[in-house]
Amino acid sequence: MKNTRLLRLPASLVSGLLFLIIATAGPSGQVLAQSSATARKVVKTDAEWKKVLTPDQYAVLREHGTERAFTSPLNNIHDHGTFYCAGCHNPLFSSATKFDSGTGWPSFYAPISKTAVKETVDKSYGMVRTEVLCSVCGGHLGHVFDDGPKPTGLRYCMNGVAMTFEKK
Repeated sequence: MKNTRLLRLPASLVSGLLFLIIATAGPSGQVLAQSSATARKVVKTDAEWKKVLTPDQYAVLREHGTERAFTSPLNNIHDHGTFYCAGCHNPLFSSATKFDSGTGWPSFYAPISKTAVKETVDKSYGMVRTEVLCSVCGGHLGHVFDDGPKPTGLRYCMNGVAMTFEKK
């Protein structure tokens, strides 16, 4: 029997390889994958994102930037409807949960569903905050803070440029 070395791969690499194996190309060329929970995923190269996003959207969604306060037209929307990710059209927030936080960014007290967004720790700029990402494309949306109104006490402070709005 030959001497064989086993290569031990980290779990994150194995799951990444599994993702690549199950991924399939969608109609517009983006990569779609189904997890065991049948969640849609959108994965694109930087060049592909730059083709479909404006420079401001790219800076926020893909480079974790922040738009200037009080510059988003979505901050002043008070119509009934849904706010979607500008990168992949994932429904993120209902207008029913939008409130005027006075911060200059569109703010919500809850996402449209528990699976619409994902949260991660952000330690940039010498602070510890909770970053909010689109659960489908991983785009940076903003941050969530615990100074919001009832019933959740949360303030999802979102970059308007990272979203689109569709009126009901």
